Amino acid sequence: MKHDGKVVIVTGAAQGLGLACAERFLSEGAKVFLVDILKEKLDEVVAKLGPKSVACVCDLSDISSVKAKDLVDQAVTVFGKVDVLVNNAGIIHLADFVDFPEEMFDRTQRINVKAAFLIGQAVARQMIKQGGGGSIVNMSSVNANLAIPNAVAYAVSKGAMKQLTAVMAVGLTPHGIRVNAVGPGTILTELVENSIMASETARRNVLARTPIGRCGQPSEVASVVSFLASDDASYIVGQTIYPDGGRSIVNYMVPVKD
Repeated sequence: MKHDGKVVIVTGAAQGLGLACAERFLSEGAKVFLVDILKEKLDEVVAKLGPKSVACVCDLSDISSVKAKDLVDQAVTVFGKVDVLVNNAGIIHLADFVDFPEEMFDRTQRINVKAAFLIGQAVARQMIKQGGGGSIVNMSSVNANLAIPNAVAYAVSKGAMKQLTAVMAVGLTPHGIRVNAVGPGTILTELVENSIMASETARRNVLARTPIGRCGQPSEVASVVSFLASDDASYIVGQTIYPDGGRSIVNYMVPVKD
């Protein structure tokens, strides 16, 4: 199997894209260390996924370099090493630019960017210590490039994630650690189904900018993450891949089926 014997850390793993990534890596032979703040959901997920998965409850809005190291040390204590990191945890808050709360801007950057930096740094140090390289996959978004006026902090954080990926890649490639990112379009996670897809107007607005004519599934993003973390992507470094149904390349509105 593609990831047989590997140990993977996935943040934001209790639901949505993180859970889909955890399931994909497990199906391909890996052991997975799942990180999230949602303890009850995380416990349910691990009980369902089985003995090759372990839960770690962590508030990434309050992460520090010490806590990041502790998180990685926990994974090493349980599984003996770390081969892959999926920096998936993230939040979004919607408000008009002039009304956007400063505290939510700061919180979004702490979780979406700073936590990814600190955990990535701690994982990289562990990989260097182990020898043999590894792979880090960061979760960006089409909104790294496309502006949404009422999602200012989220869009800024995903732009930062794209550049963080490039900087990490240049710094870590000499150690055999490949760093890339995934920038999904609109994916049918629980959050999207209960928000954007619950509004017919919002649904049509999204699909009018999505040439493939539908939203993506979490499993479709997980397959790209798995590919980037595998030896099949051995010559891909510092790139952001966009599983977005063509959204990031379209410059016109497309017909929407009722």
